[in-house]
Amino acid sequence: MRAAGHDVRVVAEVCRGAPDDQVVEFALRESRVLLTEDKDFGQLVFASARESPGVIFIRFPASVRKTMTDSVVRFVEENSAKIEGRFSVVQPGRIRISGRGAGE
Repeated sequence: MRAAGHDVRVVAEVCRGAPDDQVVEFALRESRVLLTEDKDFGQLVFASARESPGVIFIRFPASVRKTMTDSVVRFVEENSAKIEGRFSVVQPGRIRISGRGAGE
């Protein structure tokens, strides 16, 4: 994402080891969409309808991981207006954007 010119904060760089709920709070304070491969954010944000800045859950099996970076960057660039406040899933050949966006 950084190489594509996006402003990125990496959890491991700013709050390593923080519990998931603190990561969501950090993202809300900074108005940052979370990109994660951690399934726990689905339960924490989507299933519980918790306020979030938006979460992109990335599901790429090892056999196609070489396409992951380009796919995620393209998804963000093509859907930036739709992802704020929503839970999105990006996987090879498929994307889903769920929930209500910011301001809806």
